[in-house]
Amino acid sequence: MKIEINLNKTLKLTNALINTIKLEENINFDLIIQQMDNYIKSKGFLPIGPLIQKTVYKENEENKFDVYVTFIRQSNNFIHSVIEPYKMESVLRVKNCMYAHYIGPEDKLKFAYDKIHVTAFEEDIDLSKETYTIFVDKQDDNIVADVFVEKESDE
Repeated sequence: MKIEINLNKTLKLTNALINTIKLEENINFDLIIQQMDNYIKSKGFLPIGPLIQKTVYKENEENKFDVYVTFIRQSNNFIHSVIEPYKMESVLRVKNCMYAHYIGPEDKLKFAYDKIHVTAFEEDIDLSKETYTIFVDKQDDNIVADVFVEKESDE
Protein backbone atom coordinates (compact mmCIF):
# COMPACT_ATOMS: atom_id res chain seq x y z
CA MET A 1 0.00 0.00 0.00
CA LYS A 2 1.30 3.42 -0.94
CA ILE A 3 -0.06 6.97 -0.48
CA GLU A 4 1.72 10.03 -1.88
CA ILE A 5 0.53 13.50 -0.81
CA ASN A 6 0.77 16.85 -2.60
CA LEU A 7 -0.41 20.07 -0.92
CA ASN A 8 -1.36 22.00 -4.06
CA LYS A 9 -2.84 20.39 -7.18
CA THR A 10 -5.50 21.37 -9.70
CA LEU A 11 -8.09 18.92 -11.02
CA LYS A 12 -9.03 19.68 -14.62
CA LEU A 13 -11.68 17.74 -16.54
CA THR A 14 -12.91 18.45 -20.06
CA ASN A 15 -16.25 17.62 -21.67
CA ALA A 16 -17.56 16.37 -18.34
CA LEU A 17 -20.98 14.72 -18.16
CA ILE A 18 -22.24 15.12 -14.58
CA ASN A 19 -24.93 13.20 -12.67
CA THR A 20 -25.61 13.98 -8.99
CA ILE A 21 -27.67 11.73 -6.73
CA LYS A 22 -28.51 11.76 -3.04
CA LEU A 23 -27.02 8.69 -1.42
CA GLU A 24 -29.73 6.30 -0.28
CA GLU A 25 -30.05 2.57 0.13
CA ASN A 26 -30.51 0.28 -2.87
CA ILE A 27 -28.77 2.52 -5.39
CA ASN A 28 -27.18 0.57 -8.21
CA PHE A 29 -24.01 2.55 -8.96
CA ASP A 30 -22.96 0.24 -11.79
CA LEU A 31 -26.30 0.84 -13.54
CA ILE A 32 -26.00 4.63 -13.16
CA ILE A 33 -22.48 4.59 -14.62
CA GLN A 34 -23.56 2.30 -17.49
CA GLN A 35 -26.46 4.64 -18.26
CA MET A 36 -24.06 7.60 -18.41
CA ASP A 37 -21.77 5.73 -20.80
CA ASN A 38 -24.76 4.75 -22.94
CA TYR A 39 -26.01 8.35 -22.96
CA ILE A 40 -22.63 9.58 -24.24
CA LYS A 41 -22.60 6.84 -26.91
CA SER A 42 -26.21 7.63 -27.94
CA LYS A 43 -25.02 11.16 -28.79
CA GLY A 44 -22.38 9.69 -31.11
CA PHE A 45 -19.42 10.22 -28.78
CA LEU A 46 -17.21 8.05 -26.58
CA PRO A 47 -16.60 8.08 -22.83
CA ILE A 48 -12.90 8.63 -22.17
CA GLY A 49 -10.69 8.33 -19.14
CA PRO A 50 -11.52 6.91 -15.75
CA LEU A 51 -14.65 7.41 -13.67
CA ILE A 52 -14.59 10.42 -11.36
CA GLN A 53 -16.70 10.40 -8.21
CA LYS A 54 -17.38 13.58 -6.23
CA THR A 55 -18.75 13.27 -2.72
CA VAL A 56 -20.35 16.18 -0.84
CA TYR A 57 -21.69 16.24 2.71
CA LYS A 58 -24.48 18.75 3.40
CA GLU A 59 -26.05 19.37 6.78
CA ASN A 60 -29.85 19.05 6.74
CA GLU A 61 -32.59 20.55 8.94
CA GLU A 62 -32.17 17.76 11.49
CA ASN A 63 -28.46 18.62 11.95
CA LYS A 64 -27.50 15.38 10.21
CA PHE A 65 -25.49 15.05 7.05
CA ASP A 66 -26.94 14.09 3.70
CA VAL A 67 -24.43 12.60 1.30
CA TYR A 68 -24.54 13.50 -2.38
CA VAL A 69 -22.55 11.52 -4.92
CA THR A 70 -21.75 12.99 -8.30
CA PHE A 71 -20.49 10.74 -11.06
CA ILE A 72 -18.45 12.45 -13.76
CA ARG A 73 -17.57 10.88 -17.11
CA GLN A 74 -15.49 12.68 -19.68
CA SER A 75 -16.47 12.50 -23.33
CA ASN A 76 -14.34 12.86 -26.43
CA ASN A 77 -16.60 15.77 -27.45
CA PHE A 78 -18.91 18.33 -25.83
CA ILE A 79 -22.57 17.25 -25.77
CA HIS A 80 -24.98 20.10 -26.43
CA SER A 81 -28.50 20.18 -24.97
CA VAL A 82 -28.16 17.41 -22.39
CA ILE A 83 -31.32 16.34 -20.59
CA GLU A 84 -31.87 15.91 -16.86
CA PRO A 85 -30.56 14.38 -14.67
CA TYR A 86 -27.37 15.23 -16.55
CA LYS A 87 -25.36 18.43 -16.79
CA MET A 88 -22.43 19.13 -19.11
CA GLU A 89 -19.34 21.24 -18.45
CA SER A 90 -16.82 21.97 -21.22
CA VAL A 91 -14.10 22.49 -18.59
CA LEU A 92 -14.41 21.62 -14.91
CA ARG A 93 -11.47 23.01 -12.97
CA VAL A 94 -11.01 22.63 -9.21
CA LYS A 95 -7.99 24.64 -8.08
CA ASN A 96 -6.09 24.66 -4.82
CA CYS A 97 -6.61 21.04 -3.82
CA MET A 98 -4.76 18.68 -1.56
CA TYR A 99 -4.05 15.49 -3.45
CA ALA A 100 -3.30 11.87 -2.62
CA HIS A 101 -2.18 9.21 -5.08
CA TYR A 102 -3.24 5.83 -3.66
CA ILE A 103 -2.18 2.31 -4.62
CA GLY A 104 -3.58 -0.51 -2.53
CA PRO A 105 -6.65 -2.57 -1.66
CA GLU A 106 -9.96 -0.88 -2.48
CA ASP A 107 -11.26 -1.43 1.04
CA LYS A 108 -8.32 0.63 2.41
CA LEU A 109 -8.89 3.68 0.14
CA LYS A 110 -10.25 5.45 3.23
CA PHE A 111 -6.64 5.86 4.40
CA ALA A 112 -5.92 8.21 1.47
CA TYR A 113 -8.71 10.52 2.68
CA ASP A 114 -7.47 10.14 6.26
CA LYS A 115 -3.90 11.02 5.26
CA ILE A 116 -5.10 14.17 3.46
CA HIS A 117 -7.08 15.24 6.53
CA VAL A 118 -4.25 14.50 8.98
CA THR A 119 -1.77 16.38 6.77
CA ALA A 120 -4.22 19.31 6.50
CA PHE A 121 -4.55 19.33 10.30
CA GLU A 122 -0.77 19.31 10.76
CA GLU A 123 -0.30 22.08 8.17
CA ASP A 124 -3.25 24.13 9.54
CA ILE A 125 -5.16 23.90 6.25
CA ASP A 126 -8.96 24.08 6.19
CA LEU A 127 -10.59 21.73 3.69
CA SER A 128 -14.00 21.84 2.02
CA LYS A 129 -16.56 19.06 2.43
CA GLU A 130 -16.10 18.03 -1.22
CA THR A 131 -13.84 15.21 -2.35
CA TYR A 132 -13.09 14.01 -5.88
CA THR A 133 -11.92 10.44 -6.38
CA ILE A 134 -10.59 9.29 -9.74
CA PHE A 135 -10.48 5.53 -10.15
CA VAL A 136 -7.43 5.30 -12.39
CA ASP A 137 -6.82 1.54 -12.58
CA LYS A 138 -7.51 -1.83 -11.02
CA GLN A 139 -4.63 -4.31 -10.82
CA ASP A 140 -5.31 -7.73 -9.31
CA ASP A 141 -6.50 -6.99 -5.76
CA ASN A 142 -5.28 -3.37 -5.79
CA ILE A 143 -6.67 -0.15 -7.17
CA VAL A 144 -4.95 3.03 -8.24
CA ALA A 145 -6.90 6.14 -7.27
CA ASP A 146 -6.28 9.87 -7.14
CA VAL A 147 -8.07 11.82 -4.41
CA PHE A 148 -8.52 15.61 -4.53
CA VAL A 149 -9.93 17.67 -1.65
CA GLU A 150 -10.39 21.38 -2.28
CA LYS A 151 -8.97 23.75 0.31
CA GLU A 152 -11.33 26.29 1.85
CA SER A 153 -10.73 29.68 0.29
CA ASP A 154 -9.43 32.48 2.48
CA GLU A 155 -11.84 34.98 0.96
